[in-house]
Amino acid sequence: MFPVGPAPWPRLRVLWALWALLVVLLAPWRLWAIQETQECTWQVVLNNLESVGKNDAIDHFVDQELYTVDKVFDLLVDAPIDRDEVRGLGADEWERPWSCTLLGSGHLLTISLQTYLGFPYYLKINYSCTGEVSSEALVRKGHLTGLKPVVLVTFQSPVNFHRWKIEQLQIQMEAAPFRSPAERCDAEEMCLMSWYTPMPIKNGSVVMRVDVSSNGLGPFIPNKRFHVNINGFLERGRDHELQFTVGNELFHLIPRHFVNVPSRPLWYTVDQTPVLILGGIPEEKAILLTDTNFKDFFLVELSIDSCWVGSFYCPQASFTATIYDAIATESTLFIRQNQLIYYFTGTYTTLYENSHGSERWVRVLANECIKRLCPVHFHSNGSEYVMALTAGKNEGYVHFGTITDGLVSFKLLPRDRSVCNAILVDNCSITWAVFIAGDYNLLMLVEIVGPTSSKYFQVVSYDLVSDYLVVLYTIPEFIPDARGLEFLMILGTESYTNFPMVPKGMSYNPYNNLLLIWGNFLLQSFNSENFIYLADFPKELSIKYLVNSFRGDMAIVTENEEIWYLLEGSYQVYQLFPSKAWEVYISLQVLQQSSRYAPNETMVTLFYEDNKLYQLVYLIDHPHGRLIKRLMPVEQLLMYQQISKEYVLERQGSHLTLSFSNFCPFTVMRLQELPNPQIYTRQERYRAQPPHVLEPWGFHSENSLAVYQGLVYYLLSLHSKYDKPYADPVHDPTWRWWKNKKQDQDYYFYLANNWRSAGGVHVDMTSYEKIYDLKAENELPERIFLDKGTSYSFSVFLTTRKPEVQHGPSFQVLSPVDLAVVLADPDCIEAMVKEKVLVNRNSVLFWVTLSDKRSCFDQGISGHHLMKTSMLVKVLGSSGHCFQNTNRGPRMQSNLMVPVLIGCPPGKRLAFDITYTLQYNRVQNKHYFDCVKVDPEMPCFLFRDIFRAATC
Repeated sequence: MFPVGPAPWPRLRVLWALWALLVVLLAPWRLWAIQETQECTWQVVLNNLESVGKNDAIDHFVDQELYTVDKVFDLLVDAPIDRDEVRGLGADEWERPWSCTLLGSGHLLTISLQTYLGFPYYLKINYSCTGEVSSEALVRKGHLTGLKPVVLVTFQSPVNFHRWKIEQLQIQMEAAPFRSPAERCDAEEMCLMSWYTPMPIKNGSVVMRVDVSSNGLGPFIPNKRFHVNINGFLERGRDHELQFTVGNELFHLIPRHFVNVPSRPLWYTVDQTPVLILGGIPEEKAILLTDTNFKDFFLVELSIDSCWVGSFYCPQASFTATIYDAIATESTLFIRQNQLIYYFTGTYTTLYENSHGSERWVRVLANECIKRLCPVHFHSNGSEYVMALTAGKNEGYVHFGTITDGLVSFKLLPRDRSVCNAILVDNCSITWAVFIAGDYNLLMLVEIVGPTSSKYFQVVSYDLVSDYLVVLYTIPEFIPDARGLEFLMILGTESYTNFPMVPKGMSYNPYNNLLLIWGNFLLQSFNSENFIYLADFPKELSIKYLVNSFRGDMAIVTENEEIWYLLEGSYQVYQLFPSKAWEVYISLQVLQQSSRYAPNETMVTLFYEDNKLYQLVYLIDHPHGRLIKRLMPVEQLLMYQQISKEYVLERQGSHLTLSFSNFCPFTVMRLQELPNPQIYTRQERYRAQPPHVLEPWGFHSENSLAVYQGLVYYLLSLHSKYDKPYADPVHDPTWRWWKNKKQDQDYYFYLANNWRSAGGVHVDMTSYEKIYDLKAENELPERIFLDKGTSYSFSVFLTTRKPEVQHGPSFQVLSPVDLAVVLADPDCIEAMVKEKVLVNRNSVLFWVTLSDKRSCFDQGISGHHLMKTSMLVKVLGSSGHCFQNTNRGPRMQSNLMVPVLIGCPPGKRLAFDITYTLQYNRVQNKHYFDCVKVDPEMPCFLFRDIFRAATC
């Protein structure tokens, strides 16, 4: 059995049932206040043009042509839109045609001067609340109370920075209310309604994050993130229905596909993969495929030949149709069936030419005996990578695959001789491989058979540039005896148990250089040479796979489907399932009649999304079963573990009272004095609001939504057109849009107030702009860029539990808590921490400054070849003990990990003071050289003259 919940469905002992109730009753009063508020959540679906206004329409994001909105723009005859500028042409360029790449076309088409473009999709936004039957009534209520969803779309930068510019681009849009015309409604004035925004597309991006928040009016609805990705493995058939190019969709989930089937890892390129796939369905050449991170999914039977090429050099005990290994990259899917591997490249015209897409599955390395695929989680140098481990005739080699713009190539490594020959052994086998992209270094876990048939393992390093191979570490034959310690430094002088060490794989985090070797043990190292044994993990268990968040924590799944948890930088390993804490949590879910848990369930996979751990679980709660994605409650489980272990019964008078120990050294932790983020995150954000409509209830029409599409498209096209290596005379690309109409702004406002705007639409010129003054949100950014000595500063405010004041030498007040800053690469970055003890507030204030040491950067192009490193800020003695109660549940505190990228950051440009330079050349130098072809955006200079320049 492979359950992820107690089996059978809990017939709990009375003690544990009472304990579950006790946990609820003893919860802080703030949690009760949170639970009294109505829990509401956003609902977002994708609609194409034909689906707008239809109640149950849900579409998937496929490559599709842009559409023209010139007819609705032709109605805006007396509007602030400069028609020449919207066409992208100046007054002297009427005779010159212009071109635009249409999605799905694969080639450049000449567009007429009267054509305006819009995106092919909308985001349809609603919300629902617990206990409410009618979501339509809720949406109407929200509209009448002033609620307007605010949508923030973040475009993920592409892998190939040689083809596309690396940038951190966002657009913030306010949703427009739209009344459904699908049915008549005589009883209610507003009928069915939803909010809509355009779903923009950007060349080079196939992964988009959509964050939905409230404008602060109406009901309280927490922010929510959605993943809206382009699916390059779907196409429209002759009947305009969507169909898969990789195979045929299966519409029924059969229990035997999931019940009691072992879970398997989900492998993909981090942050870059629009479509995820998962194999492991027994005796079926089928995969689970999703473009929404398993918010929804498809079961697809693959159209592969399923050949079995067994031979004397590639022995196969049996044939199976099961897809064992599955890896997804930005554009290409890889699978292994038996000893064969296949790949399929999707159709992504926003990434590369249409010809790169596959028509069928391509079998690669057909004459090789492949025993395993190994993923490479991060891209590098404009490419992604995958590794195939061989058996048989090429044992001791790695087939190293490179994916660039959807084109796949493999090469055999090491180049001149096998690993076995290089380390001077006769018989060896590569068990696992890890590619460290930043160093072009390949780490291999090698199993060696000695002369007496004894086996031992070594970690071998291979440099792809110098072709140099060296043994880094020999793994001990037996598990060390930790003698009750949480961890043990492996020095060679320690004693060992009789349990053999059985390594099975490796994991590497490029942000903190942490290498983990795992099997029936955990060894960790920050330099790949000196290892620490983590004794909390039982030697009787065997790890099947690791799930790394790459943000400071990871989950561990064992062969018997137990789930463990590790905070990087600490040495304690926590058991999440099965555990007493899990039983408490399940009991509470039963009391709440949750539909996300069932008596019989099987975990399919475990993965991180937005720093949260999720399960994909098959529930058997009705005849056919169902597959759901649910949050793994890590924080709740750690809290329940802490409470269940640390409590005492104290007698007060004639009765016993229950008291708990709190091992968190502080009661309040706040981040303060955070700088404005954009200079460090390099985020570029634009703001767009829907045009004002002259309609009493404020509802938009299809025409006004089309105007909104055209305005958002043109706003982003301005960004793309003027995103040059040098900065503009005015740093805001939108200034050209309204430069000829600004003086008439009051006139257009007068027309709108008197309901005389052309087309029933008023375009406010101030509603489309670039935002330069984003404020910090009292939390550390997702990542920061440092370059040439720049620094990032903030402060940490801690209120301690210990009220007494401690004094050191010379009556110096000692801090009751200690803050540690751990740097992954101290040769490249440095940190300075200052503290101030606030005795009267029982608090401590720490100032932290992180600085680049000017020693680890290349003279590269903006955004290219950035070095990955990180900073970890933690309060000593608090790992796994400190939690903050929020409206989304408890959140772990005290461990703050921030990825740091060193090098020339994206968006770095040379800013010419063009006005002063022109004046200086004319007045001081007495000459000025015009360009042969005059371009007002690119003036020419004689560069032996002095000019003024800066960087921004």
